[in-house]
Amino acid sequence: MNRQWNARRFRLALGLIAALLSPWQDAAAAEAGSDLIARGRHLFFNETFAGNGRTCGTCHPAENNFTLDAAYIARLPASHPLFVAEFQPALKQGFEHPRLMREFGLIRENLDGFDDLDNRFVMRAVPHVLATATSVRSPAGPRTGWSGDGAPGDGSLRAFATGAVIQHFTRSLQRVPGVDFRLPTDAELDALEAYTLSLGRQQELALPLPLKGTQARRGQAIFLDNQLGKCNLCHANAGANADFGAGSQGNLSFDTGVENLPDTPASLSGERIPRDDGFGTPGNGQFNTPPLVEAADTPPFFHNNAAQTVEGAVGFYNSVAFNQSPAGRLLASLDAKGVGIDLDSGQVEAVAAFLRVINALENIREGDALLRATSGSGYFAYALNRENLAQAAKEIGDAERALSQAGLHPQAAARLRESSRLAQWAGYLGLFGEPLVQRALAQLDAARAELIGGTTLVTALEQGRQP
Repeated sequence: MNRQWNARRFRLALGLIAALLSPWQDAAAAEAGSDLIARGRHLFFNETFAGNGRTCGTCHPAENNFTLDAAYIARLPASHPLFVAEFQPALKQGFEHPRLMREFGLIRENLDGFDDLDNRFVMRAVPHVLATATSVRSPAGPRTGWSGDGAPGDGSLRAFATGAVIQHFTRSLQRVPGVDFRLPTDAELDALEAYTLSLGRQQELALPLPLKGTQARRGQAIFLDNQLGKCNLCHANAGANADFGAGSQGNLSFDTGVENLPDTPASLSGERIPRDDGFGTPGNGQFNTPPLVEAADTPPFFHNNAAQTVEGAVGFYNSVAFNQSPAGRLLASLDAKGVGIDLDSGQVEAVAAFLRVINALENIREGDALLRATSGSGYFAYALNRENLAQAAKEIGDAERALSQAGLHPQAAARLRESSRLAQWAGYLGLFGEPLVQRALAQLDAARAELIGGTTLVTALEQGRQP
């Protein structure tokens, strides 16, 4: 009897100890995760892996939403590592295509191996890495990059980082590990993966949202209508995952016919560009589905930068190229009238307006979190605060541009411009910038209230906002 009683007391004591230790263990795990992300961030922007001077951030710069476009490239100095093929003799032939990079933001990829550099290459856009945590899972394994081909082995983010070093960081076209670059260690790959997964949204939206703008609200309805826009079938909740009626199927690859467009910008250049056959060796013509919440921030669009604007990207799905593609025929087979996608110009503009507004709301969420992270944090956080405020100003400025470029919500856009300006000045003033932070937050809240209804939005869009 005493033995049973003692055993019971022992179990109760263990339970009490576990309960007392649980918050500490959770905090320790969170701190360890934070340290891993910080390590990954340092590697992403600073580690060259003993190569030609490029880092992950060379092609995925944070200040340009982790992607490249021709306008951003034009602002870089001639000595920037992106242009290494222009000033390192060992890389002048067969490494990059400087004209197509500078004019169209396209990067050379040798997806089918490095044994015939003159003929076996493609020119691809740089995919952003925002919301990667919600975008790369699929039943067939991870989907990274535009088709997964840049990731040797299992297609994971770790493998993608290894492939990037081999493809883009090399000192010579021989690509000999230990000579032309060093391969990332397992610990470095863990850190890079953790950092990449930490970027942007950590959850999907929960559509429909209570949007206030007439045009964006109509665009959302078209987007969600599986007999009209059909967008939500492949981009469920405006993300990167498909849902054909049986729940999320993860990130799927499709042949949408983009490669068949006759007049893509690069094809008009007169330069020789081999056909990009998508996933596999040889390829099957398929490319990954990207998330759409971040679309307005990250033009141009598609794997070959074929569309320059959100409106142009939406309009593509009305094209013969899409509707005659395997993806277009799939959608037609699911339609009661056998129609793929057939939107009029006003409907295209409405869907684009919806995408611009949800992108602006995501920018506002990010800016809000960054501003609140600086409030009351004290003198010793000055450097971090300044960085956060600069990033907040940038995010809020992106929200303003997403709206202003299409003439949407002019009053909200004006408030966003003011909020961005205040955040920038708060960064300059350091400890004396707190009142400006509060004013920036007030303008941000007012702008948000003009875009979306509800005093407390229980949506994935708002989760994670600091009280």
